[in-house]
Amino acid sequence: MIAVGRTPDGADVLARAHEHALIWLSSLPDRAVPPSASVAEVVAALGPELPDGPTDPVTVVDLLAEAAERGLTAMPSGRFFGFVIGGTHPAGMAADWLTSAWDQNAGMRTVTPAATAAEDVAEAWVLELLGLPGGSAVGFVTGGTMANFTCLAAARDAVLARAGWDVGVSGLAGSPGVRVLVGAERHDSVDLVLRYLALGAPELVPVDRQGRIDPAALRERLVGGDDRPVVVVLQAGNIHSGAFDPFEEAVAAAHEHGAWVHVDGAFGLFAGASPAHRHLVQGYESADSWATDAHKTLNVPYDCGLAIVRDPAALRAAMSMHGAYLIHDAAGDPFEKVPELSRRARAFPVWAVLRSLGRSGVAELVDRLAGHARAFAQGIAGIEGAEVLNDVVFTQVCAAFGDDARTRAVVHRMMGDGTAWTTGSVWHQRAVLRISVSNWSTSEVDVARTLDALRAAVAASAGETPTSG
Repeated sequence: MIAVGRTPDGADVLARAHEHALIWLSSLPDRAVPPSASVAEVVAALGPELPDGPTDPVTVVDLLAEAAERGLTAMPSGRFFGFVIGGTHPAGMAADWLTSAWDQNAGMRTVTPAATAAEDVAEAWVLELLGLPGGSAVGFVTGGTMANFTCLAAARDAVLARAGWDVGVSGLAGSPGVRVLVGAERHDSVDLVLRYLALGAPELVPVDRQGRIDPAALRERLVGGDDRPVVVVLQAGNIHSGAFDPFEEAVAAAHEHGAWVHVDGAFGLFAGASPAHRHLVQGYESADSWATDAHKTLNVPYDCGLAIVRDPAALRAAMSMHGAYLIHDAAGDPFEKVPELSRRARAFPVWAVLRSLGRSGVAELVDRLAGHARAFAQGIAGIEGAEVLNDVVFTQVCAAFGDDARTRAVVHRMMGDGTAWTTGSVWHQRAVLRISVSNWSTSEVDVARTLDALRAAVAASAGETPTSG
């Protein structure tokens, strides 16, 4: 029999946490998606005053579970569509529990061989599934933003090195500088990362109505620019339309001018794992780096992003450090591929989900998410006065319900109803209701329940009685 903890107290507290976790998970199919308590109410329930003395760990876990329950958003629910947030696949959740129990600081190969082995295997599987160049380096970071940061740091240093400038030695002051070209509908986190990297605001390239970069316009900007080194950022999955940049043309144009090409694919990169959707990313394998979130489409627990760089030496040059106290391995260490030195062993849950699903299961997951998005689009199109504004090619749906005031009223009523979480946004100067399908557990029933709630919200926003459908 496997002991839960070394002491009875340890066993008791882990068992109690397990009980609370099962209660939470069992509530997801029926509970309202939005939280029912404010931050202030949860603070009061947790107790704002630090106790003078110790508290029994079981009591602490009970208090945390009871105080937090009303303040929890049912993000793992199959009816959370507000942001691109995946649920947690059971294999990933269980592996993440073990990851916490094992408590490995997964930076050095020699010190944590199990964590590094899982990373080596998961890295190879990810590259194979996505059809990306074998031998590329994969860094396991916190999420898409830090994946972009990691890849673009490698890009910055590499293009400046080609121009004869060593950022590591000389910094950026006095350097030739770097031009960064992005589509006008890039994700805002790209701009954030460029600020982190002291590269300033990017140059915006025109896009089409779905947010796809215009290759001809990109080529014109490349030809008409100055002689600074260039980085081009493309997109796999527009946050509103789900659209994908035309990679073959755009990558070719960028490479003709010596640019480094990075692909921001927080949720869309996994289209490459599906034979039915691989056409959306055709040509992206010719890029130089790619970023994605494993905690989105792949549905591993938070937090986990993947920074993928074709040239491992470029990534290590940007990220690695050396210290006499560190135990270096000739094969390379995980910390050389990420901004962190100390970090969680994120590869265990990634390995577990990939091992559980297999090649066909990942493809089926991607196809199912995209199929639910199409079902939403079809259902919305049947609502009087509703308009689907995007070509639904992947997992995103944007809809309007007349003028902006009425669309916002529908969004407000949906949030008040609680059946599902569907966030409002603005796209092409119009208020929209945005649906992002990212959760492995979303079912046809979840889609139908959400559409019923949406019909009711639309009807109520017009002062009408909702009809069934």
